[in-house]
Amino acid sequence: MSGRVAVLLAAYQGARFLPAQLQSLAEQTYPDWALYWRDDGSSDATPALLGAFRARPSHAIDDAPGRLGAAGNFFHLLRAALAEPDMAYFAFCDQDDVWHADKLARAVARLGGLPAARPALYCARAILVDADLRPLGETPRLRRAPGFPAALTQNIAIGCTTVLNRAAAELVAASRPPAETLHDWWSYLLVSAAGGAVLADPAPVLAYRQHRENAIGARPSLPGRAFGAMRRGRTSFVAQFRAHLAGLGENRALLPEPRRAEVASLAAALARRRRRRLALLFWPGLKRQTALETLVFRLWLFATR
Repeated sequence: MSGRVAVLLAAYQGARFLPAQLQSLAEQTYPDWALYWRDDGSSDATPALLGAFRARPSHAIDDAPGRLGAAGNFFHLLRAALAEPDMAYFAFCDQDDVWHADKLARAVARLGGLPAARPALYCARAILVDADLRPLGETPRLRRAPGFPAALTQNIAIGCTTVLNRAAAELVAASRPPAETLHDWWSYLLVSAAGGAVLADPAPVLAYRQHRENAIGARPSLPGRAFGAMRRGRTSFVAQFRAHLAGLGENRALLPEPRRAEVASLAAALARRRRRRLALLFWPGLKRQTALETLVFRLWLFATR
């Protein structure tokens, strides 16, 4: 088990929770890693806390002025870390979580068993905690294997658990992500669409804080997750679906030929009138993790104009 890891920490107004996260990084049992961080314009002590980190090599990436947002910040960090040729793995890191000591070791062990030339993404479950690290539950176990085209319907790669091998990182960095996407969902979608491996670890690897400032957040139960989807509503979901399909079409040069054809066929079916869109409802593999979620997805997809 070897290979250097770039830990990519996108920060903004994170001073309240950063000390605990940085301490958990310092306690990683896997020793060969470096921190790449970028602050997105904080007015609190976030830059000072990150600047004082000395447990491992730390690189402040400050060559992009202005706000990039969470996804833009992570994509920028990924491209910056790829400039280091000996980096083998790239781990997304949120500012407010607490990693288990073996988080990086587990990811490298799984990814290291695959050919380096094949794009691969590792992700895992998380223990949900409140702002004071009191347990709330765990993210659900997967009921269906991850992959494409299911990746169009739902993101199963929790960003703070996600680690890419170099081939996957280069693939993501070479793409033009749609403006509406998130860094973790786009990475999962693109790697799976390109025929890469998606390795889902059933073990929790970190404490995932849930608080008012969460950029995304998660829910511990399937009913809670379904309620969250219903609250976001059909319009938001279908807009994301369309944006991801369009994004894959714009990045078709990164996909193998059979997948390019499938993406084009999916886009053509979505563009049809409602009565002629039935093919999408029975498209092989176009399913979410549960039957109820899949039913809601199909109803929304059919009802959209």
